[in-house]
Amino acid sequence: MTQTLIDVRLTVNGEPVEHAVEPRRSLVDFLRHDLGLTGTHVGCEQGVCGMCTVLLDGEPIKSCIMLAVQADGAEITTTEALNGEELHPAQRAFKEAHGLQCGYCTPAFILTSVALRERGLDIPREELKEELAGVLCRCTGYQNILTAVETYLAADD
Repeated sequence: MTQTLIDVRLTVNGEPVEHAVEPRRSLVDFLRHDLGLTGTHVGCEQGVCGMCTVLLDGEPIKSCIMLAVQADGAEITTTEALNGEELHPAQRAFKEAHGLQCGYCTPAFILTSVALRERGLDIPREELKEELAGVLCRCTGYQNILTAVETYLAADD
C-alpha cells in the first residue's frame, strides 16, 4: 500500500517552500527532517514543554502538535531566521543577561520574545511570566530569562 502525500506550500524563514508530505507528519518533523532546520527542538511531543516553538504568521505555536498540512499557506519563522553576521538583538539580550544554560529551550524563548516585541506592548514582569509560560526551562530559575526578555523588549534596536 502506498502512502498518500499532500502538497504543502508555505513560506519558511522568508523563502517559499513547496513539499509533498504525509498527511500525519508533524510540523516539527517537517521542519527538522524534510527541511533540515534543526534549531527547532523536540521535547515532550505533546505540546507541553514548548521546545518546538516556532512562529506561525508571527505568533508562537507548538510545532509538535500541528500537522505540516495545517501550515499550508502560512509563514513559518524558525530560529534559523535570526542567524546573520551579527547576533539578533534578542540573541544578544540572552547572551548579555546570561539567559541560557544548556540552550535547549533558548530558541523557543527567543522566538516567543520576537513575537512579543512585534506586539509593541510594555509588558510588566508578572504578565511577561504568563506570556512565557508556554516554554519550560529545566536548568534555570527563569530570572535571567525574564531579564533577557525585558532587556530585548525595551531595546531601541
